[in-house]
Amino acid sequence: MKFSTKAVHAGQVPDPSTGAVMTPVFLTSTYVQEGLGKNKGYEYSRVSNPTRTALEKNIAALENAKEGLAFASGMAAIDAVFRLLNPGDHIIVSNDVYGGTYRIAKMVLENYGLQFSFVDTTSIDNIINAATLKTKMIFVETPTNPTMTITDLKSVAKFAKERKLLSVVDNTFATPYLQQPIDLGIDIVVHSVTKYLNGHSDMLGGFVATNNNEVIQKLRFSQKAVGGIMSPFDAWLCLRGTKTLAVRMKQHCESAMIIAEWLSRQRKVKKVNYPGLKKHPQHALAKKQMKHFGGMISFDVGTLANAKKFLKSVKLCSLAESLGGVETLISHPASMTHASVPKNERIKNGVTDGLVRISVGIEDVEDILQDLQQALKKI
Repeated sequence: MKFSTKAVHAGQVPDPSTGAVMTPVFLTSTYVQEGLGKNKGYEYSRVSNPTRTALEKNIAALENAKEGLAFASGMAAIDAVFRLLNPGDHIIVSNDVYGGTYRIAKMVLENYGLQFSFVDTTSIDNIINAATLKTKMIFVETPTNPTMTITDLKSVAKFAKERKLLSVVDNTFATPYLQQPIDLGIDIVVHSVTKYLNGHSDMLGGFVATNNNEVIQKLRFSQKAVGGIMSPFDAWLCLRGTKTLAVRMKQHCESAMIIAEWLSRQRKVKKVNYPGLKKHPQHALAKKQMKHFGGMISFDVGTLANAKKFLKSVKLCSLAESLGGVETLISHPASMTHASVPKNERIKNGVTDGLVRISVGIEDVEDILQDLQQALKKI
């Protein structure tokens, strides 16, 4: 099946008892067993639940993965992946990842003995130079949040296999519609499905997809032991969302390209970060490993005062955390998503006080442009 067909049908069959087209929400904690050691595939919903199973099969199919696991949030998924390792192990991470990833690495997991190096993964040489005998994993975002840098996934996968390291990609910004890291040789893909996969800003969830049997077994055990699993209702909401992923992403990408080009012509905008622009430093690579360029843009208006004035002036665009919904969301990374990153590191990575991030929705693009234009005039 092709992508759009899988998005609608993978992991889902009409309910055998009623013929319901949509997978039911199985709001149950436990399941009656026919006898000791004899059940219908389900025992307790912390371990597995039919609605969650349907979502896991659906997204795994979209990522061309053998199996997938749904978590309570994107951060719960990332935490479970990092905890595949042991105290003393070293992880190489993209230097401008989502602030929550930085926070859990530096402020939580380093306290338990894991070691992290944050490097510019747009150069494979930087990854090679950062590797030590203790390195066990490479974790990259591409495009990164919020500076939209691109990492060569084939090069990362090749190096990881040579050194017997686990390679992990946070594919939240791109989604499997635009980029399928496992097909490029990556071991593990993670998502905050709160974002584009759900697409409607009404649930929280995370996801891990992989073909690695050992990783699958360890993560299943982690879900059972820790219990950081997605609820059945959130799984149902996300199943509804993935059905329209392809059509939504087409509109996100189309509108984002128009807006990025428009922003790049505005005198009050100092810099635009969007991989679809030819002046983007990794434009050629993005064109090679992505189907389109996504719905995320960041741009610098020069100063914190300008950013505050601009963000206070938008009307259609909603000033809010998160991204990937059908509505256009706009944010200030330095004080919102990346507030936990030390200022000197933020600025070094391009997350300046004047940087604004926009998640382009599916509204009429003319209306989004009009809102951005009137807000820029207030600077």
